[in-house]
Amino acid sequence: MSGVIAIPQATPATTPKKRSKPKKTGPTVSDRILKVVSASSDRSGVSLAALKTSLAASGYDVVKNNARLKLAVRRLVAKGYLLQPKGTGASGSFKINKNKAVAKKKKPIKNKVKKVGAKVRRASPKKAAGAKKSPKKTKRKSPKKAKRPAAAKKTKSPRKTKRRLAKSTRVKATPKK
Repeated sequence: MSGVIAIPQATPATTPKKRSKPKKTGPTVSDRILKVVSASSDRSGVSLAALKTSLAASGYDVVKNNARLKLAVRRLVAKGYLLQPKGTGASGSFKINKNKAVAKKKKPIKNKVKKVGAKVRRASPKKAAGAKKSPKKTKRKSPKKAKRPAAAKKTKSPRKTKRRLAKSTRVKATPKK
């Protein structure tokens, strides 16, 4: 008898196809935040807690998207759409920046077409309008302190310190007369 055993061929592992989720339509988190803050008539601005409650009332899942909400608030403050009279980061109170909001509503800038030789190039929207570039913010680095060489410390062995401690706490017996 011949000992031939048929081994089934290994089939290549197929990866399951990822289903693409349909993109949700509707306003972005930033747009929702701006809408809530602009609707507020509070003089000192809207706190983060008040912002969350009003977003939750409008149907936004605040618990699930808490990190996204904080990130959006920080970005809006950094870009200048929100002013932060109190606090830092995502804490404190927030007001709408009226100067930036008015600038945003201006007419959209159209791309102008430049012809250079046979090639047609589109100019960027900023260059077409002749907008001035804002100076870039530079972070100030704090001067680093010079490192001092660590002084060599004499370490006493724990055994010797225990002995000294034991000797000092002993009560000396006085000889009886």
